[in-house]
Amino acid sequence: MQNPSPVESVHIPFPRMRSVLERIFERNGTSPGVAAILADNCASAQRDGAMSHGLFRIPGYVSTLKSGWVDGKAVPVVEDKAPGFIAVDAANGFAQPAFFAARDAFLAKVRANGIALMAIRRSHHFAALWPDVEPLAREGLVALTVVNSMACVVPSGGHTALFGTNPIAFAAPRENGEPVVFDLATSAIAHGDIQIAARAGHDVPQGYGVDRHGEHTTKPREILEGGALLPFGGEHGMHKGSALSMMVELLAAALTGGNFSFEFDWSGHPGAQTPYTGQLIIAIDPRLTSGQGFAQRCETLVAAMAGAGQKRQPGSRRHEARARSLEHGVPVEAERWRELLAMAGLDHEESGTTA
Repeated sequence: MQNPSPVESVHIPFPRMRSVLERIFERNGTSPGVAAILADNCASAQRDGAMSHGLFRIPGYVSTLKSGWVDGKAVPVVEDKAPGFIAVDAANGFAQPAFFAARDAFLAKVRANGIALMAIRRSHHFAALWPDVEPLAREGLVALTVVNSMACVVPSGGHTALFGTNPIAFAAPRENGEPVVFDLATSAIAHGDIQIAARAGHDVPQGYGVDRHGEHTTKPREILEGGALLPFGGEHGMHKGSALSMMVELLAAALTGGNFSFEFDWSGHPGAQTPYTGQLIIAIDPRLTSGQGFAQRCETLVAAMAGAGQKRQPGSRRHEARARSLEHGVPVEAERWRELLAMAGLDHEESGTTA
């Protein structure tokens, strides 16, 4: 059996990739400000090796914008609810611009009170979650965010998709290194990774999902076409992932005023792919309890984890990929880059550096 031909790839400078994505978003109905925020988020995911939330997502964004399901020019409404509470109505727009609209006021509340939360509703989040919290850690804060998505996960012991993949992202500053950051789905695997496996024709491990009959399957297309994902935790620990997913529904939807993962109906918008739900962000200023010592304490814990044999720390793989991308350019399949240039109306321009 012959080995498959190697895939031609190119390496694109990060600013160039970001500008091309901005152009694509604007050409498909977003305001310039929204385009800049979404392009930075998507290009950053690709730069950091999070392929399932990088350029892979662009056709889904475009399809959703064309369907009329999301308002790419929405102007968020920021509501000052209490000394430590900001609510944002995303106005059927994307969650990231809603977060940026309230970011300065949110940070001011964190500094003044030691802790604050931001509750975003009527929003669409279709991207990696860590970019929402890592910048807060670089400001010296501890940050946590949760977002729910479309119903595609069966609750523990259930038979029908009810929860979203419902990720949780956390970030904390370190004294001598990059922030500690993790971004994990409460499902056994991210939905985007299942889509990538299906396109590549690869099976997935047992325990990741069920088919339309509720039977365990390793075929990603059976999971996507009428089936559902399972919560993380495996056969004997699935109730843990399910409980965390339930928590995310309550924090990201019930608390914010957004939709649960099973509540919205996009059937009238063929091509729509972005979940219409909510997001909660919590930030804490550790200086009020530990002075300047929190980042050092975090460093102590990371060192102890390494001493106990943990070879990779949370976020380290992403930071390593980022360093390579910034030095050599962001890797992307050549054919996908040509497609993106065409979507941006730049298909006759230089495509990049072949690798």
